[in-house]
Amino acid sequence: MIGTGEYTTGYVNGQASSSDKGAGVVALTMLDMKSRGVTGRIGLCGVNGTKFRGIRQHMRSVLSKYAGLSDLVSECETWPADDAIDVHAYLQAIKAFSPGDTAIIFTPDDTHFEIALACIRRGMHVLVTKPVVKTLEQHALLHAEAQKYNVLVSVEVHKRWDPMYADARDKIKGLGGFSFLHSYMSQPKHQLATFKAWAGKSSDISYYLNSHHIDFHEWCVGQSARPIKVVAMASTGVAQKLYQMDCEDTITLTVEWQNLSGENGDVVTSVGTAVYTSSWIAPKSDVHSQQKFFYMGHTGEVNIDQAHRGYTMSDDASGYRSVNPLFMKYTPTDGNFSGQNGYGYRSFSAFIDAVQTINKGQKSVEDYAHLLASISTTYRTTCILEAGRRSLDEKRSIAILYNNKADPCQPTGLS
Repeated sequence: MIGTGEYTTGYVNGQASSSDKGAGVVALTMLDMKSRGVTGRIGLCGVNGTKFRGIRQHMRSVLSKYAGLSDLVSECETWPADDAIDVHAYLQAIKAFSPGDTAIIFTPDDTHFEIALACIRRGMHVLVTKPVVKTLEQHALLHAEAQKYNVLVSVEVHKRWDPMYADARDKIKGLGGFSFLHSYMSQPKHQLATFKAWAGKSSDISYYLNSHHIDFHEWCVGQSARPIKVVAMASTGVAQKLYQMDCEDTITLTVEWQNLSGENGDVVTSVGTAVYTSSWIAPKSDVHSQQKFFYMGHTGEVNIDQAHRGYTMSDDASGYRSVNPLFMKYTPTDGNFSGQNGYGYRSFSAFIDAVQTINKGQKSVEDYAHLLASISTTYRTTCILEAGRRSLDEKRSIAILYNNKADPCQPTGLS
């Protein structure tokens, strides 16, 4: 595990995260899999080793409610040393692992490329949080290296494992050509304090949140549609006022898509429009993250509010809230962790299962190209995100180019 922040350990700025992920996701999942004999050796790599004492104490505390898990924290090897700060500690960490092992990367967006590249060249299979990289050029290079070293490289986009989103995707496939999509995803403004080290400096809210629904859209349409033009707009003011952060509060991408058909899948039959909006200045509410979309096809529509599933509760400590154990069931069952069926968990366990199947020679890397969000099938998401950033910076629309006859849905450049 490369990256020791909120999503991995639940530890932020010297204390437990105030979000709904105070117990972390990645480390909890990997330690549970270790307790069940699915995984073996586990390592945790960051930049600032002086944080590890606090991280270990935090993890033991939050995992103590699950039988046996807190005892495994001491078995988790760490890099760099507890008294060291090293931005390249991951290089030493991956040397301690072997080809065929797995690297899970949850670090700031601008570091994904160089870390993933080093892991690939070590012969490791790699799962990277979204966005996998920030540019089409980096995406293509990682894809080429993954092919060269015959390793599985995929994006951790857990919405694909959400049972409602997965069912919606299957239904969307029967609604004819794509016509219109509007998606919205938010986080409360106190998350800006969590992300202030990189927000507006190395990445933005569109890369961080719009990536969810853009990937979902790409997954829905498969090889039958492609984005061709992106126009981005943004709102500002809150991040600057509250935290003196020079970044957008809310980003909206408007994207024109082409529907394709024909023997080679390269005949344009019609066009559709997608509007992806993300924000990190939402007020405190009954959920940590608003997540919803409306999809219209030529013969039907789908409307889903992921944040509200009809399950609410209230107590003296936290007040009224909508809960979603489908993502990660943190409440233990008879003292045991019981969140293995959550889509936040399954996005990791499915990758580990794939790696083990590949390592046993039972399937090839290519067999998982479309079964997972692989580096070979997620080009369009990277292109839309990069085009959105360029549109904001250059104050113009950005065209997405294609000239690959073998794959009409694989972008080759931006203009």
